Formats: sequence, C-alpha cells, structure tokens
Amino acid sequence: MPATSQRRRTARRLTAGTAGAARTAALAAAAVVLSTAALSAAAPAGAEAGSSPRAGAGTGSTATATNVQLLSFNDFHGNLEPPAGSSGQVVERHPDGTTEKIDAGGVEYLASSLRTARKDHPYTVTAAAGDMIGASPLLSGLFHDEPTIEALNGLGLDVAGVGNHEFDEGRAELARMRSGGCHPEDGCFEDGRIFEGADFPYLAANVTDEKTGRPILEPYAIWEHKGVRIGFIGMTLEGTPDIVTAKGVKGLKFHDEIETVDRYATELDRKGVKSIVALIHEGGAPASTAYNYDCDSPGPGDGISGPVTAIAKGITPKVDALVTGHTHQAYVCTVPDPSGRPRMVTSASSYGKLYTDTTLTYDRRTRDIVRTKVASANHVVRRDQPRAADMTSLIERWNALAAPIANRPVGYIAADIPGRGAAAPESPLGDLIADAQLAAMAPEGRGGAQLALMNPGGIRSDLVHRASGSEGDGVVTYGEAFTVQPFTNMTTALDLTGAQLITALRQQVSGANEASPKILQVSEGFTYTLDLAKSGAERVVADSVKLNGEPIDPARTYRIAMNEFLAGGGDGFGVFKEGGNKLVGESDLDALTAYFAAHSAADRPLAAPEADRITVVGGP
Repeated sequence: MPATSQRRRTARRLTAGTAGAARTAALAAAAVVLSTAALSAAAPAGAEAGSSPRAGAGTGSTATATNVQLLSFNDFHGNLEPPAGSSGQVVERHPDGTTEKIDAGGVEYLASSLRTARKDHPYTVTAAAGDMIGASPLLSGLFHDEPTIEALNGLGLDVAGVGNHEFDEGRAELARMRSGGCHPEDGCFEDGRIFEGADFPYLAANVTDEKTGRPILEPYAIWEHKGVRIGFIGMTLEGTPDIVTAKGVKGLKFHDEIETVDRYATELDRKGVKSIVALIHEGGAPASTAYNYDCDSPGPGDGISGPVTAIAKGITPKVDALVTGHTHQAYVCTVPDPSGRPRMVTSASSYGKLYTDTTLTYDRRTRDIVRTKVASANHVVRRDQPRAADMTSLIERWNALAAPIANRPVGYIAADIPGRGAAAPESPLGDLIADAQLAAMAPEGRGGAQLALMNPGGIRSDLVHRASGSEGDGVVTYGEAFTVQPFTNMTTALDLTGAQLITALRQQVSGANEASPKILQVSEGFTYTLDLAKSGAERVVADSVKLNGEPIDPARTYRIAMNEFLAGGGDGFGVFKEGGNKLVGESDLDALTAYFAAHSAADRPLAAPEADRITVVGGP
C-alpha cells in the first residue's frame, strides 16, 4: 500500500538524545537515523513509535549480498501540476539516432511512478538532491511551498539535501519547512489545519551559522533496514550566496563540497557505516540533451563536464554514489573516484519529469557497496499512466484556495513566448521581462532608467498560448505570470558608468561565469555582439555595445533597471554592487503584469519579441 503522510508520520520515533539546547551544541556530530522499524532524529522527543509502511516488505536475506533500490530526483521546484510547454518535456534518443520529445512530470504521475518502481523491492529508499521548494509555480509558491512539502511527505521521500532555493526565504523559513507551524506573517492557510512540516530530514552538512560554526540542520542521516545501513550526506553548492538574495543567506556560511563530504564520510565510517551516498546540489553539463544517452561513451564519465566532475573526482572513495542536481540536466555517469574506482553520479533533470533508479549491492560481510555491481538509469515520469489519487486530492484542495488569485487574467499573447525552454542565449520572454522592468523604472521619479537587464535564471518557465484551464487560448493568468517570475524580487534602478556596463556584459562570459555563461536579457534599444569564437571577456565585442544606436560612452553615467538580486551582485555580476543612486520600485511580477495590462488586450494580443538584440557570431 502506498505510504501516506499520516502513516509515515506515526512510523517515526524522535529520540531526545540531542534534543533542546543540547541539539544545537551537538549538531555538528548529529545524525538522523532512518529505519524501517523506527526513525531516530536529533529533534524533540515525544512522537510515537511504530512500524514503517514498507517494513514488512520481503523477508530479508541471509546471503552476503543484498540489493538496495535507491530512487532519487532533484530540482522539483514545487511543480505539483505538470509543467507547461518545453519545461514539461524530456528528450528521448531512439536506437536509430532519432529523438522524441515526451511530455512528463506532475506530482500525481511522479507518485505513481515511484510507487510502481518500489513494487517487489524489499529494500528501497527515496532521496532528493535539493531545490524541492523555491522558484515554485503559484499553486505552491503562493502558500510558501507548504503544498509541496505535503506532497513530498505523501509520495514517500525519505531524505533530502538542501539546494540553493531552499534558502530563498531565509533560514527561519527553511526551519519551518522542516519542523512545521504556521507562517509568521500570513498565518495558517486553512481553517483547522496547522502545517506539520517535513516527514523527512533536510540535510545541510556544509551550511553553518557564522557565529557558532555549527550546521544549521543535520549534516547526515543513516538509513537502516534489516541489518543494512546506508549513510546519506546532504548539502548545497558552496556558491549559494552568489545565486540567492543576500537576505536569504544572512548569517550563514557555505563550505567546500569536497572537504565537507570527506569530513562526514570519515565520521560515518567511524560509526561503522561503510556505505555512503552524497546528495549534492551541484551538477554538470551533459554532452547530449537526451535523458537516456550513454554518459560513459567513449570512456567513463566522458559524457559530462562542469563543476560536478571535479567534485566527483575529488570526494573520498568512502562515498559510493553521488546524487546531484542544480543544472536541471539528466545524466547517469560513472566517474572514477580518487582511487580510480568507478562511482555512479546521477541527476534526474528537473520538475519531477524523471526519476533515477539505482541498484546498490550491499555486501553484508564488509557492510559496503560493491561498486562493480552498481547499476542506474533515468526513467520518464510519463503522463499516460494512472494518476495518484491522493496527489490529485491534494492539488484540488490547494487549487481551490489559490483559484481566486491564480485564474485572474493579466494579459494576452498571440503565440508561445519561450523563456526557460528557449534554445538561444537570448529568449523572447527574457526580452519581454526586460522591457517590462524598463517600463516600470523609466519614468522620472520612478527611477529614470534608460535600459534594463534581466538574469536568465530568474525566468522559470515559458508563456504558452494554449489554455492551461478554462481561461481560453492566449490568455495569460496571474498564476502563469507568477510561474515565470516567482521570486518577488523588487525592481531597482541604479547608476553605472559606460565602462562598468561593459564590464557587466563581460562578466556574463568570464570569471565565475566563464565555464557556464549567464547571458543577461536586454531591453529594447540595447544591442551588442557576442563572438563565441573568442574566449572569456573578449567574447563581448566592446565597440558593438549601443543604446538606441549610439555607442556606449565609457565615461558617461547610465541609469540601469534590474531586479534586486542582480543589483546585489548575484550570479557573478559583482560590478552591479558598485552602482550608485539606487532606487527601489515595485516587484518584478507587478512590473510584468502592469506591462501586459498596458500593452495587450483580448483583441490586441502581445506578439513575442524577436530576440534579435544580441547578435551572436562565431558559434557552431
């Protein structure tokens, strides 16, 4: 029988070993113990003990080897309903070399997929590698992601590492997601219901309090079932402060991934836990967009690049597998550890479109994973399977609360406007958002902006012409606009010299962004050339940068609009922190909806921008 939130909750026994004041003092060495007989956590005592809903599965094995099924996913981002447009598709490669796009995702189907996968597996554990919440569509984001935590409880998530988006609303809100309670400002969203928090432990091994130096959450968890013990170390990327607003990470310090994993792997080893999985919210760039391509061709790990490769090659051989995320890519790779032994590194795309099924062969004699027998594959969360009824009920319940806000029309479009799913560095939706922010901050007294810049990572979806509900084709609802811009970043206008502006453009493709460029989306009238045949900062052709046809004067001061995240130097754009005469305006979402109101109507839908403001040359 599928696990329900209530059944799983009563299965947990929370011991008082590190409760109360002692919990804070001992967190650096604390572990959550996840057992199918009982669950012990470094948290307040008092919950009842009971049997896990999956404890009775199978009769166990007295043989030397036991196969453990590890189901994993990452970067869910509160996508309870199936993601729209290209954001809700995966690419499948066929044996003849052709590819096919498959509609995928939605928690009703993810729950069904995981429950089907667990059948006939007496040893199974489900884990996630961060960004379960944050940057969520309105159905979850409007309620501070309480619906998503409820859903994750219901689909049987056992353990999760934090991602950078778990810090979007700050440390205190993350603690509320873990422990429950009503929102401090918005209160409880349903009469007679108090948010209960996560049934699963959130792990944050490399996030410490700046003052105490101690982890803000448990660093690791130990899963146990019938003599099998596997440790999970969870963490986010060290660079989280560069991609989250300053208020979200205030008072926190983020540490090196390799050093942190090595520290806690050694601690687990001392406790007799020889089988270890790291949940790391950092990822790589696969050589193919197909979820089922061979990442180990022509050799082990040759099909992937990016930050996760160095991490995988550097982490202690004590760790047997890495479940990763952050880049929203799909891969199953064998990357050699420092001793040269093969080690599985996986990622399941994003938004619940895939899940990874990994077989970990546990040797009961050595208590370690037999690496040569580890097998793994990504699977599509197809929408042609039955929906999980409990997830359908959950969505309907929260939709009823969100409907008065979500279904309100805010604008009209003539065709799809690609954003997150755009193939080129400049997207039509990115330009539209930049135009909206310029319109909001251009009037004198409201900023006097002359141009606007938008970070690509802040664009979370596409705008789709086809109706998502009963609103009609071409109608943009508030909920759809929220899904595109869910952060509620405040628009900001600031002064930059022409030289600083050119430096900002160069920071798109150099420094922290050289390996993975972040191309800013630009407002109408601002143009330049990007030469991909060159490298680093030289990719931006300086004398091509123009505003309304006039070359940018390095000595002149320009007024630039952007969101507060960029204004604070986010995404590696440190030069923006040097901007002067800052003025804060309305939220980015309000700017977008106001732009739609002013520039579209039912009989005058807005066309997609041409996305021709950045001229790209020298590419493949």
